Amino acid sequence: MKQLLTQLFAFVFFVASVGLPASAVELSGTAAQGGMLWGQVKPGVRVSLDGERVKVGPDGYFVIGFGRDAAATATLTVMQVDGTGEEQVIKVKARQFDIERVDGLPPKTVTPPPEWRERRARETGMVREARSHLTDALAWTRGFIRPAEGRFSGFYGSQRILNGEPRSPHYGLDIAGSVGTPIVAPAPGVVRLAVPDFLLEGGIIIIDHGFGVTSTLFHMNSVDVKLGDTVEQGEQIGTIGQTGRANGPHVDWRVNWRNVRLDPMLLIAPEPMKGPF
Repeated sequence: MKQLLTQLFAFVFFVASVGLPASAVELSGTAAQGGMLWGQVKPGVRVSLDGERVKVGPDGYFVIGFGRDAAATATLTVMQVDGTGEEQVIKVKARQFDIERVDGLPPKTVTPPPEWRERRARETGMVREARSHLTDALAWTRGFIRPAEGRFSGFYGSQRILNGEPRSPHYGLDIAGSVGTPIVAPAPGVVRLAVPDFLLEGGIIIIDHGFGVTSTLFHMNSVDVKLGDTVEQGEQIGTIGQTGRANGPHVDWRVNWRNVRLDPMLLIAPEPMKGPF
């Protein structure tokens, strides 16, 4: 674990221009698998990443992100109001991910029975809907803090072997603590989902930080907010539990940019991310 953290901190806060011409845009953040970049263009300018349109706010702010298995390069296109465009290839740093073995899980949560199928479809649909909002809110610019005190017990990108069976990689940051340990909002936002009893996630909350950036927190013992609530950074939203697919009390914190799964550790280590303001 120490080696993993050392490698992570070596590049986590790469904050600089990624080579775009000055007339286009300067990006800050982490150009790596699981990383997030942000920048500002003039109002009315269009931005796309690998041909897909990126939301640009009224003041020109935008966010982009890279998944666990992102390619070595990505192309950012900036189209000016006058129709002229510029492209720049962003080099995305590759990372190495560990294998994590998790034993002692309830068997049904590793191989869900057929009778769970309909309910799981509803639950995953609720998650998709909660993450689908694309607002002009700039709550993400406040940066992020860790949502709970405790030790890091699981890391983004790690290949998971659950009860001896290979499964999908882990896309969150696990923080272990005793049942009842407070969980706080890692950044301000609007609660888009708050349910105490998902089959695999247990107690789950999704917070919308704006621009398609969301935080998901689950395995909660208590869910202390409700759908539509506005929360401030550091405000208690629930407590650590051992609900759903968990073999010990912890909170699993995940960050998405739209459908792209990001690494929360890159937003908080070695110090909280600094937004553009």
